[in-house]
Amino acid sequence: MITHAVVDGRPARGSDIGLALAARAGHFTAMQVRGGRVRGLAEHLRRLERATRELFGLQPDRDLVLASLRAAVSEAADASVRVHVARTDALHVIVDAGPPVDAPASPRRLKTVAYQRFLPHVKHGGGFPQAHLARLAQAEGFDDVLLIGADGLISETSIANLGCFDGERIVWPDAPMLEGITMRLLSRGPHGRRPLRVADLPAFPAVFVCNSWGVSPVGGVDELELKTDEAAYARVVSRYEDTPWDPIG
Repeated sequence: MITHAVVDGRPARGSDIGLALAARAGHFTAMQVRGGRVRGLAEHLRRLERATRELFGLQPDRDLVLASLRAAVSEAADASVRVHVARTDALHVIVDAGPPVDAPASPRRLKTVAYQRFLPHVKHGGGFPQAHLARLAQAEGFDDVLLIGADGLISETSIANLGCFDGERIVWPDAPMLEGITMRLLSRGPHGRRPLRVADLPAFPAVFVCNSWGVSPVGGVDELELKTDEAAYARVVSRYEDTPWDPIG
């Protein structure tokens, strides 16, 4: 639910509907704001800059991005926020804010689906296919889908990265996927990548998903039950929670 929207640093107006539609052909980054602060703010800014250069061949105005972000959370220091970059005759920054969200604490159940996102390394606006697949899985009692390539390799869920903790380091799938900001923050500690299949998951003390909401354990994939070593999972959560909050400046 969007409670506040800002376009190029000013409150959104009814006449901005065209920009909202243009944002569907653009890209965005999603974040949780608490007390006017964001985890990994520099990573969010770099994501926006990389994707804008790739999709539009232009450089976004970092000061405008920050000003729009500050304006969007001026009425609520705690919020879920998305920062979009769209292009019409020029680049535009669109920021929407809604109520804050925390990652579910209960183990997630995932259903495997053969699908790979277009331009998987870009957080673009074309999210209908995986959102539809997730809704179908939820109707069957799952929490989300786990996207699998034609080669059987795990990539990501519809809205999150999947990670495995082996007791010493986090292992990420080696497959085309979006490197989420929370994934990048967790990768500041020991980590690596390797091809992963569903059959590999039970060997890990802890399997989890992570996105802008935080970190949640995975309790099952299809009919496969996964047991979580609470001490191992706590180390993953601690690595995330130790990440400092950056002021929106």
